[in-house]
Amino acid sequence: MKVAKFGGSSLASGEQLKKVFEIVVSDPERKVIVVSAPGKRNSDDIKVTDLLIAAAERQLHGDDGGLLIEDVVSRYASIAEELDISGEVIAEIRDNLYSLLHADQSKPKRYLDALKASGEDNNAKLVSAYFRSRGVEAQYMDPMKAGLIVTDEGGYTQVLPESYERLYALREEPGIVVFPGFFGYTMDGDVLTFSRSGSDITGSILANGVKADLYENFTDVDAVYAVNPHVVSNPKGIRELTYREMRELSYAGFSVFHDEALIPAFRAGIPVHIQNTNNPSAQGTRIVSTRDNMNGPVVGIASDKGFCSIYINKYLMNREVGFGRKLLHILEDYGVSYEHAPSGIDDVTIILRQDQMSEEAEAKIVSRIKQELHADQVIVEHNLALIMVVGEGMRHNVGTTARASKALADAKVNIEMINQGSSEVSMMFGVKGHSEETAIQALYHEFF
Repeated sequence: MKVAKFGGSSLASGEQLKKVFEIVVSDPERKVIVVSAPGKRNSDDIKVTDLLIAAAERQLHGDDGGLLIEDVVSRYASIAEELDISGEVIAEIRDNLYSLLHADQSKPKRYLDALKASGEDNNAKLVSAYFRSRGVEAQYMDPMKAGLIVTDEGGYTQVLPESYERLYALREEPGIVVFPGFFGYTMDGDVLTFSRSGSDITGSILANGVKADLYENFTDVDAVYAVNPHVVSNPKGIRELTYREMRELSYAGFSVFHDEALIPAFRAGIPVHIQNTNNPSAQGTRIVSTRDNMNGPVVGIASDKGFCSIYINKYLMNREVGFGRKLLHILEDYGVSYEHAPSGIDDVTIILRQDQMSEEAEAKIVSRIKQELHADQVIVEHNLALIMVVGEGMRHNVGTTARASKALADAKVNIEMINQGSSEVSMMFGVKGHSEETAIQALYHEFF
């Protein structure tokens, strides 16, 4: 049994939905289909989810979001018209959207989530109607009926463990099950959405729940590439990588997967296959628990901007009990979380996302570090980029760091920081933001 998830670009138009249909019916093992809301049809288009968010926010501010809802309805209607689907499903979608638009607004987050989730929910109804119109047995599955129950802890939506047992019953449902991605229900019956790209999370949860043999994720690229194709032209495609490698790459800026999306599939040991809806015969990329390291030490290079560092120097820091705890407590007082903390015997550097700190908060943090920790030196560096070099093969390969450092030096890129993860699966370089692309190109040409 396979669970197949289709992203917004795969469902943006009737023409795209025809491709999805052909892919699904070509393999009888594709039992559960997870759908996103319709995405962009072209670069100037607006995603249905963005229209829904705008409508909800307009309504919450006392304005009328009805015109935006009509834009959403027209998107579904154009797909239905293209596919010659009965107008009944569009009437049902319109009624649903207006009832959500005019629902209780006393809990703004719940109100926003319900309207936002309707993009996927209504698209699942449309997709199942299209499948039936083509003579295929298919049904829309309400996540509440299926038992996808979530919890809202500190604003972070997580699936309840008992959901997996309930979802197993989907195996016995007749025909193809079309399941909306992106959201679940609380025990009280409220809709809660996962973070953005949450349909990937839903697909992963369902793969775990039904004990699938494979979780297929259809998108608009032939494979996961070793580096951002906007930075390096025609980069090498990755045929296979491990969950751990994908997690490291996703964290550092790879946009193919949300970095939390694979956890349910990973825990169940289910392989993931990333494929292209527009080119389903392409080999794609498989994400697995373990793989043979046949392609050298590095599998991919990713980067992310918008970091800053706080460098703290104090003589005999290593002998001072509680120094690290006191430092992190100061950051905690200002609601600041840190990403990395490479250290020496007399110094430590805290790497964090700089949008967490206002100028005022930064000045107070620096002042407190100097006064309370009696630091000899505190220096803040802004606009850093973190570049992650990832590969399971690095654990068994001598000289990878030397090769990377030399490549950056030859490209005249100054290294602000080096940090190697204890797992030895990744190596991180901090560079000035303006050197990001030069650094990526140098590392790519060194290893690929």
